[in-house]
Amino acid sequence: MPNYIRPRRAGATVFFTVCLARQGSALLIDHVDLLREAVAHTRDLRPFGIDAWVVLPDHMHTVWTLPCDDANYSQRWGMIKARFSRHLRILARAGKAREVAVGWKPTLRQEAGAGTELLEVERLRAERSPSKVAKKDAGIWQRRFWEHHVRGPAEHAEILRYCHVDPVTHGLVARPEDWVCSSIHREIREGRWVA
Repeated sequence: MPNYIRPRRAGATVFFTVCLARQGSALLIDHVDLLREAVAHTRDLRPFGIDAWVVLPDHMHTVWTLPCDDANYSQRWGMIKARFSRHLRILARAGKAREVAVGWKPTLRQEAGAGTELLEVERLRAERSPSKVAKKDAGIWQRRFWEHHVRGPAEHAEILRYCHVDPVTHGLVARPEDWVCSSIHREIREGRWVA
């Protein structure tokens, strides 16, 4: 396996794509509240600016501006992924406890809601590779993420637009502002979005 070395530049603006292990899963939007909490907790401990963020069912794009004295975005992503995974497993265990206590049995066709996270998390755990099992990886996230250091205002504007338009590209909505899990709503409120 190649030894990929990520650039380290304090104060950088960086574009990320982070994916779930299972393509087609909807864990991110089904549990966007857990993701928001994980991000907020991480920002409390290791601050960073959010220029844009869009959460799609199985992946997300975001643009961060790091503090002038800190370049460690990998640690931040590790904290976000770990907290989200831990809280999702807690939800799954709560669903299992409900199943045992009242005889409730979720089905695979059930709509998102109580119990579906149990099925998804158990399926992901069962499908983990031996290396993920050895590393105690929950199997929820792809192990790595994609990052690109933004090289100027024109590229920054292009990447922000890409983030906001991506739900339309994936056929999830007709207009970017119709997608709830996007920072486009902040851009609209602050008068920065031009359709």
